[in-house]
Amino acid sequence: MDDWVIWIILAVVFGVGEIASTSFFLAPFAVGAAVAAVVAAVGAGVVASAAVFILVSVLLLLFVRPIARAHMRVPAQIRTGTAALVGRRAMVIERISNDEAVGCVRIDGEVWTARAYDDDEVIEAGRPVTVVEIRGATALVSE
Repeated sequence: MDDWVIWIILAVVFGVGEIASTSFFLAPFAVGAAVAAVVAAVGAGVVASAAVFILVSVLLLLFVRPIARAHMRVPAQIRTGTAALVGRRAMVIERISNDEAVGCVRIDGEVWTARAYDDDEVIEAGRPVTVVEIRGATALVSE
């Protein structure tokens, strides 16, 4: 069997192992084996292929793995749109009364229709509130 075929098989084994472990530890070895397969396919010897495998694998482990691991620690989802407003502070600019269907708040400079999260709560203008939920174009708030 040719050397390049063995390197390809090794790259596949490392790749499958990486997919199973998702630790980004075996991926550099898979790439190193793939590069070694190319080197072996162009006619370099076993020693040259092994040296390339070791060199590429170590370089990827030292430089790429820390970057990949840092990206894996990023929160799964960054809140955008209306979901980003939940938890923000707002200022009541028009009295909020669910029974009368009135109320507005200013959230980050924008005016939103608002209702009290607790149906019985009435919040007077000028009071700071917290956005609990966004339903459509209406902010549900509480003091």
